[in-house]
Amino acid sequence: MTHTPAGAGTYGPEDSRPTARARHWLVAVASVTVLALIAWPVMSHFEIPPFTDKGDPVSFGQPQPPPAPEGQAGGNNGAQPADSKVLMPTGPQAEFTNTDTLGDGTHIAETTLEGRKSGFTGKVWVWAPKEYADPKYANAGFPVLIALPGGPGYPKNYWIGRNLKLQQSIAKWYSEGRSKPFLLAMPVLNPDAKRYYDGSDIPGQPKMGTWLTEDVPDLMKANFRTVKSRDGWAFMGSSSGGFAGLKAVLKHPDRFKAVIASGPDIVPDSPMWKGHDKEKAENNPEVLAKQLIDRKGPDVYLAFQVGTKEEFPTMRNVKRFIDSYGHGPVHTTLREIPGGKHDAATYVPSMGEGPIEWISRQLEGPTPAS
Repeated sequence: MTHTPAGAGTYGPEDSRPTARARHWLVAVASVTVLALIAWPVMSHFEIPPFTDKGDPVSFGQPQPPPAPEGQAGGNNGAQPADSKVLMPTGPQAEFTNTDTLGDGTHIAETTLEGRKSGFTGKVWVWAPKEYADPKYANAGFPVLIALPGGPGYPKNYWIGRNLKLQQSIAKWYSEGRSKPFLLAMPVLNPDAKRYYDGSDIPGQPKMGTWLTEDVPDLMKANFRTVKSRDGWAFMGSSSGGFAGLKAVLKHPDRFKAVIASGPDIVPDSPMWKGHDKEKAENNPEVLAKQLIDRKGPDVYLAFQVGTKEEFPTMRNVKRFIDSYGHGPVHTTLREIPGGKHDAATYVPSMGEGPIEWISRQLEGPTPAS
C-alpha cells in the first residue's frame, strides 16, 4: 500500500466541507449573475428601477468659455461679441428629466414649461445630438428644429418615440453630410386631446400660436447654444403639425426660415374660428404667402412631403398651393413618397431622401473650433 502524506492530494471528511460550500457559493453567484443579465433588458424595458435611468436629471449645459481679455465682450456670463452668430444659453435653466437614453448615449428629456408669453403650461421634450457635447463645438451655435406631431399632439408628442427614429435618423444623416446636427424641441401641439387649435391664438382659447413660436423657442434659447438669427430656426411636422409649422414660418419669417411639412392641411379648419373670420385669415398660409410675396420677402423655404397613397385632397391642395404661391421669396419643393401613407412612419425615412438636406442648406451652424 502506498502511503500519501497528509495534505499531498487527498482530503479527509472535515477538509471537504469548506470546499463544497465554496463550490455551492460560486454556483449561486454565477446563477444570480446569469439571471441578472437575462433580467436586465426586461426590467429596463418595463422601466423598473434600478434598471432604468428614466426620470434621472439631465443637464445639457456646457462650461462657459473663459473670460475675454479686458475691454472685450464675452466671458463666463455668456455674452458674445456684437457680430457673433452664436447665442449662448440665456437662462434660467430648466429642470429636465430623462425619458429615454438612445444607443449613442444621448438623451430625450422632458420639462414642464410655463409659457410666460402665452400663459399656457405644457410639456416639452428636447434632444441634443452627441456633437453638442463635443469640446470642439463648445462655442458653436446649433440650429433648432421644432418638431410637431399630427393628431391630438397631447398629452405627448409622438416624435419622442424611439420607434419613429427621428433622433437616430438626424444623427445618421449628419454623419453622411445630409443634415445639420439639429437640436430638437418637441412640444405638445394642443392643450387637450379634444379639439384642434390650429397652432394659433384663437380668440378666447389658449394661445397655442404664441406657445409654439415664442415660449418654446425661448426655452431653447435659455438652455442651449443656438443661432441668433432666423437662419438657425425651422419647423417640421406632419398632418395638423405640418400645418402649424407651415403657418408659423409664413406668419413669422423674421424668426423662422424653413419647414418640412408632411401631409399638411393648407388652411385653418378648427371649428373654434367661428365668429373670428379676421383672425382666421391672419393664420391662413395662403393669405400669409401672398402677403410675403407682395412685400418681397424675406425668403422662406417650404419642403412638402405627401405620400401617393394619402387621400387625394392632400396632394391636390399642396400642389395648388405650390402653383399659386411657390415663387418670389416663397421657395418650395415637393417630395411625392411612392406608396407613402398619411403617417409619421412614412415621413421620417422620406425626409432623408431630399427634404432634410434641402432645408439644411439654408440654415446656419454649428462651426467647430479650428
